[in-house]
Amino acid sequence: MASLRDLGLSEYEARSYRALLRTGPTTAKELSRASDVPMGRIYDVLNALEQYNLVRSQAASRPKKYVAVEPEAALDRLLEDKRRELDEKAAQYEAIVDELVGELDAAKPVEEKFWTAAVGPEETVDLLLERLAAADDHVVVVAGSSSAAQFDLGRVGDLVAQALEEALDRGVSVSVLLSPELVGTLPPSVGERYEERLSDHPSFAVRTAEAVTGTFNLIDDTEVCIEVPNPLNPEEVFAMIDLKDAEFASNVRDVFDPRWEDAEPLSF
Repeated sequence: MASLRDLGLSEYEARSYRALLRTGPTTAKELSRASDVPMGRIYDVLNALEQYNLVRSQAASRPKKYVAVEPEAALDRLLEDKRRELDEKAAQYEAIVDELVGELDAAKPVEEKFWTAAVGPEETVDLLLERLAAADDHVVVVAGSSSAAQFDLGRVGDLVAQALEEALDRGVSVSVLLSPELVGTLPPSVGERYEERLSDHPSFAVRTAEAVTGTFNLIDDTEVCIEVPNPLNPEEVFAMIDLKDAEFASNVRDVFDPRWEDAEPLSF
């Protein structure tokens, strides 16, 4: 059940405000009795409520009287305070991230061979987006299957398109090689999305070539992300294997380059 404490008030402050709504204009002493807030704390509580702009006081009266601000206005003010706090927190976290990026980038990259795998649709997409975000120089996307996650409709395709666009903004070149079979299965909305966001970029190119099988991403010539189709349903992605091996990536590049040179530019 929601309470005023969820919006930042203490127990005493919440009780005092609720009591003021019931009593109307009243003195601190009367409010202490009505709210069960100790007399030794009531003035601190009222000062805090005034700082929140939740109560108004009548200083001319003797003794001084207090009245609650209308609930709708009071809740709006508490909500605005929370929004301001969240904005300040977000700015602090962004500054921390900016500082840590430079610090962590200074570390030497790991040169050892390493592989990992993600199983399941969500995990597969998360791994793909993570590795695309790590690209520094270039990304090669090869898709020969209609199950290719990055060409999926809706949320997944939008996320991948955004990741590729952000890579281009970082100065990363992107080359996409598709099979004619895959192109034939893509609905117009996919082509429109990629053309509107990416195709005009000088570092983005899409080509098509026969005999393109499998789906993988080659990142910076050091890492290969290979999609694994579901053996029970080839139209679905089952997993993704991420292999960081410069020698293997170089072999993949050697096979890719001639096919890219012979491929035909594609206009969606």
